[in-house]
Amino acid sequence: MSPIPIFNNNYSYRKPFRTFRRASPLPMDRLKASIRQKALSLGFCAAGFAAVRPQDVAMERMRSMIAEARHGEMHYLEAGIAEREDPTRLLPGVRTVLSVALPGPAPSFRYGESGIFSAHATVQDYHRVARGLLLELLDFIRAATGIPVEGIACVDGAPVLEKAWAESAGIGMSGKNTLIIVPDAGSVVFLGELLLAIDIEPDQPMEWDPCGTCSACLDACPTGALTAPGKLDARRCISYLTIELKREFTTEEAAMATPWIFGCDRCMAACPHNAARSAAAHPAFTPSPEIMALTAEKVLTLTGSGFRKLFAGTTVMRLGLKRLKRNARAVKRERTTGTSRTSGTTM
Repeated sequence: MSPIPIFNNNYSYRKPFRTFRRASPLPMDRLKASIRQKALSLGFCAAGFAAVRPQDVAMERMRSMIAEARHGEMHYLEAGIAEREDPTRLLPGVRTVLSVALPGPAPSFRYGESGIFSAHATVQDYHRVARGLLLELLDFIRAATGIPVEGIACVDGAPVLEKAWAESAGIGMSGKNTLIIVPDAGSVVFLGELLLAIDIEPDQPMEWDPCGTCSACLDACPTGALTAPGKLDARRCISYLTIELKREFTTEEAAMATPWIFGCDRCMAACPHNAARSAAAHPAFTPSPEIMALTAEKVLTLTGSGFRKLFAGTTVMRLGLKRLKRNARAVKRERTTGTSRTSGTTM
């Protein structure tokens, strides 16, 4: 959901083989349809298949971002270049990338100066939820084929070109906010992949321009982080500032981040595809009323135990209380001095 990878964690998991016995393994012509059906039954809103091949356009965009320093201080993007370019470094013998989209919670519309949490911060950690579902899907594939298919489940932080593979697998197309837009689900989705050492007939990419002349996301970004359609300067992105940046804010950064305490939903809240989406959030993503009601002042009073109790099982746990309070202090300070950027209004 975020324009940038969230957290420098290797969210890939290679599940040990178990013995799978099936009286009659599915023939290959039925395997693809059965995998897709299983993915949808697990709660994914889209699933597609791509043959492993070079992703030259995506790699060029990433290299340009790094060369122009638009990735800020996310040095792990530099370290993972080789793996992104060559998935066989993650799984030798990989032949197919199964790309899926998991519908997330609706963007936050509670705009105000007292502090805002992105919607994904108010629900269960999507890394764990999506990874668990992917591993269940991998078990299904092994049972359906009757063979111990080698596979790795990847979610967000793994060094995988998730948006490029989603496009290649035909589940969506990149929008002007750099996010994948999935028909009927919009960009409020979490992407995941199964790298599989088995040949499965690939799907075709969509021939679809999801944005046309619309520029709502560019217009809605309060910091100008979307410098052009499909081009992000993470150094001005509120999600980057409040989640990825590890040091203290500069004065300018504090003003840009306010009033968001964790993440930012502005570009997604402005997107017409998200306003009209029919895909409901996965049942695991029920927002916490306690987190939704938090203000900067309340965050600043949290103790370590209170923080752990409130945010256990969410993505905020990885941020830690120290940086969460950094963000809250910026909100309080900027509101007091009156120099914060307006968060904008709902659509």
